[in-house]
Amino acid sequence: MPTYEYECKDCGHRFEQFQSMSAAPLKKCPECGKEIRRLIGTGAGFIFKGSGFHANDYKGSSCGIGAGGGASCNMEGTCCGRDTPCSKSPRKV
Repeated sequence: MPTYEYECKDCGHRFEQFQSMSAAPLKKCPECGKEIRRLIGTGAGFIFKGSGFHANDYKGSSCGIGAGGGASCNMEGTCCGRDTPCSKSPRKV
């Protein structure tokens, strides 16, 4: 459900209202009771998650796994968010 932004035509009070897309627009200002209008918002961006989406399938990492990633970790240090050193060399894709 989207959040719509409203503005009072009389007093200028602006507020947001969380409502379904099929709900009728609000008509009265909660501050003064006069007529309000629904503003055109910028909307929200979509984030695609899961297998099959480029951002998840080809994301680079510090261990060289993924597109454009070089082997930046070594066997002596920690990498890939681990607390312990790597037990194997970085895998190339």
